[in-house]
Amino acid sequence: MRLTLDEYAKHFKMSKEMINSKLRAKKLNYIIENGVTYIIVTRSSLEPEKRETIHKEKKEQQVQQKTKTQTINAPAKPKTTVSMVISLYQKENLQLKQKIMQLEEKIDKLIDDKEQMLRDEMARIEQVYSKKDEHLKNILELINTKLTLEKENALIHDVEAITQQPKQENKIIELKEYLRNLEIESGHRKMIKKRFLNAYGSDIRVIKQNGKIYLNLSKYDYSDLLN
Repeated sequence: MRLTLDEYAKHFKMSKEMINSKLRAKKLNYIIENGVTYIIVTRSSLEPEKRETIHKEKKEQQVQQKTKTQTINAPAKPKTTVSMVISLYQKENLQLKQKIMQLEEKIDKLIDDKEQMLRDEMARIEQVYSKKDEHLKNILELINTKLTLEKENALIHDVEAITQQPKQENKIIELKEYLRNLEIESGHRKMIKKRFLNAYGSDIRVIKQNGKIYLNLSKYDYSDLLN
């Protein structure tokens, strides 16, 4: 069994100076390995308890030495360098760009879908209003036709009223001739003619035939239009 100077001093309770003195005097057997001095001790010279203690310590030292060797031989963790940090940031930046592009594509699709919905809604509204406009146009045409027929019926009524009373022709007189007989001024005659023309169609007393206005003095009173 071999012991280092510290182990020998501990177990044999001797100072290192005394051990070195005995080594110089060659009173102790020793060997030197890798610059470390080991003292050779025979097992018979040690007490059983001391041998057991030394054995345990030796075993613990071997375990510690093995652990230390494994720790030294273990691959060292790579050190973080500037290039590694830049590479990491570039990778994260690329991932963020890809996410942004995906979000932009989703947003564009949502906008396109919304615009298409609006276009469809506008087309539907235009179609509804187009149908309503067509319906309104038909109604207006119907009203216009009805008014035209009423005017034509009124004209026929006026003509019939004239033609059905041949014995009373002397009582139906043209407005122009009647005004000439009144001997009134030209400006006043024009004003009265305009008044009769405006009343035609809404006043049954005013009769028009061949573009001329006639008065039925035997049937109607025209004082409000003549004054």
